[in-house]
Amino acid sequence: MGSANDTERRPVPTWNSPFEGLVLILRGYTLRTAAAVSAVVGTLLSGVNQGSVLISGHVNAAVWIRIAINYVVPFFVSSIGYLAPSRRRRAKR
Repeated sequence: MGSANDTERRPVPTWNSPFEGLVLILRGYTLRTAAAVSAVVGTLLSGVNQGSVLISGHVNAAVWIRIAINYVVPFFVSSIGYLAPSRRRRAKR
């Protein structure tokens, strides 16, 4: 029996197509894991790639878009990795 601090995770349903995988991501099945990975990796990438611009104060919309992408890409990559074991392969005809 778990403690009150334990969180229950939903089992990940099987999926077949990229669309089904995207639906699972949007429904939050990967949120906890992917958000943690995205926070760490995105912060590191932003520091390495945009750190000098941030420190100089010459930040514009393009820089903020690049920073956002530094978080979005690791989120989706880790989500795909999280969902990969539950992928259902189509039977060959």
